[in-house]
Amino acid sequence: MTMGTLRTLFATTAIVSSIATVTHADGRSQQPLANISFIQIDNDITLRRMVVHSPDPKGTVLFLHGFPETIYAWKEASLALADDYEVHAFDWPGYGFSSRPATDRFSYAPIDYARVLDGYIEKARIDRSRLTIYATDIGALPALLLALEKPDIARAIIVGDFAPFDRPDYMYDSLLKLKVKQSAAQAREYFNNNSAEILEDTFRRGLAKEAQFEVSAQFRKDMAGGWSHGALTTADAFASYYAHFTRDQDYFEANLDRLKTPVKVVWGEKDLYINKAMGAELAERIGAEFSVLPGIGHYPHLHDLDRTVEEVRASFR
Repeated sequence: MTMGTLRTLFATTAIVSSIATVTHADGRSQQPLANISFIQIDNDITLRRMVVHSPDPKGTVLFLHGFPETIYAWKEASLALADDYEVHAFDWPGYGFSSRPATDRFSYAPIDYARVLDGYIEKARIDRSRLTIYATDIGALPALLLALEKPDIARAIIVGDFAPFDRPDYMYDSLLKLKVKQSAAQAREYFNNNSAEILEDTFRRGLAKEAQFEVSAQFRKDMAGGWSHGALTTADAFASYYAHFTRDQDYFEANLDRLKTPVKVVWGEKDLYINKAMGAELAERIGAEFSVLPGIGHYPHLHDLDRTVEEVRASFR
């Protein structure tokens, strides 16, 4: 990504947003800002990120998104937490407006995303002793893989609605096809040819009509705009992640006894893509608290913003 491209993207994606008031120690109040910028992790990876600063933060929150999301998935939650915390989120490589190196240089595997996460925490100079990571979908396994190697990477990790283990019976059919070499190419082509449908239906699929919800027009536009940014599409990155998924799941399961970082598991009761039994097994095996969210699907952070904010706040108590 060239500096000219960075400047153009910064100009087109910079935002000033607010939904709550932050009060300073001297009584002054101001609206929290969701600041968009870019941060270089290494020679191949530059990430678009969102940071919401707090005047006197009690800690730091790092949100990690899933497919097909971007940093805008976390905008409202970040602003809602700005009275007490500094909040970060970034686009994974292959998503939004982050880098998309060729797959011979970066495999988009969960273990590679774990290295990106480690690099971001270091480059952003986040105090790990005061950090809560909230990770969902494709973002969750990288966070836990990193915790295997660095137990002090965060004071707490909240994960949910993802596949820590290779359990085909718990996963949606189209996701399974990405994991199987014989069907992966066809599944990848389907995702690429149906981006509009995916962005329209993914968040409400499997939910009763009365339980369905809408995402913001800004978020939807950002996902659509970033889908084909660069040489690889978001679907290409997703498929590459899945090409290595079973290997990294097996590694994680084989090393569960090394996981020492405090973890909480949350799951949407109505998750169509990954059955809540997956979360129950993970929580039982690592001795973690497990919360099933009634009536909620695969995207609790979008479906029930208040619950997500409360989960984060509780992690600091």
